[in-house]
Amino acid sequence: MSKSILIVLSEWGFWGEELVGPLEQFDRAGYRSVFCTPTGRRAHALPPSMDPEFEDPPLGKSVTSRETAEKVKAVEDASNPRLDNPRNLSAIFPERPYWSDREEIRYMDESGELETVKSPLRKWERYYSLRAKAQRETADEFDALLIVGGSGPMIDLVNNYRVHDLILGFLEQDKPIAAECYGVACLAQARNFDDSRSIIWGKHVTGHAKEYDYKDNTGVLDPETGRILTRASGNWVNLGPPFYTLEYMLRDAVGPDGQFHPNVGRETSVIVDYPFITGRSTPDSVLTGEMIVKLLETGGPRRWGWATARQS
Repeated sequence: MSKSILIVLSEWGFWGEELVGPLEQFDRAGYRSVFCTPTGRRAHALPPSMDPEFEDPPLGKSVTSRETAEKVKAVEDASNPRLDNPRNLSAIFPERPYWSDREEIRYMDESGELETVKSPLRKWERYYSLRAKAQRETADEFDALLIVGGSGPMIDLVNNYRVHDLILGFLEQDKPIAAECYGVACLAQARNFDDSRSIIWGKHVTGHAKEYDYKDNTGVLDPETGRILTRASGNWVNLGPPFYTLEYMLRDAVGPDGQFHPNVGRETSVIVDYPFITGRSTPDSVLTGEMIVKLLETGGPRRWGWATARQS
């Protein structure tokens, strides 16, 4: 039976190669790829990721080949329906309630009837029940999860509780969970409400190292229009550096028994510490996809890329 991959994209802009790199590997393997966004809006590639002339500030060179730019443009093109009608994460997973919330919430019960709930404890009971159902059904349908990177995930994926709950569902079923670039921050933030320890505690991961971070020029897309976010004056909104240093977040999240591997100076950096597959940045996209396919086809490697003596 053909494998199915759930691919999570930001509505505020994803980096093109970090989608098309793994997607080509899935297509080649005959896998079914299904896209998902936080509110069901169509995701769009960030303009620099389709521009072979764009010079990456830390590297001082283009990181997008003309061939890759054309592939991203082909996926992004309005005439291509592939990214149309993504799954709506907010329609699949319940909203996590506040303990102090006094508002009524209406839930659909098992019989399809709407139930009005006021009590905070009842809200949490319903939340856990609905969450478990959504986690089970989603992880049953898909064989692996991929979170695509770029600047957009910092806004609508990293601290999105529904994204965390989605990840936890795959973790519970011991299925591969992959993330690229700033999408790896979702793994650092994901944890159960009653457990403050990250799910990557004790794990070996990679991610966008501080040496590769922009000092300036972080931009995102307007999810309403799919165009670069601009001010009323027409000038694009420059958010400066990334909102946080991913390397510091990951170093803290893995704890004393895990390790963050920046692999600075090496052209690629992909780490497998099952069930997690993490890719540092754009050049690691194809390899990230290859490792997902290899895991699904052969069951291994379950450790790879972080210590030669322990690659198996």
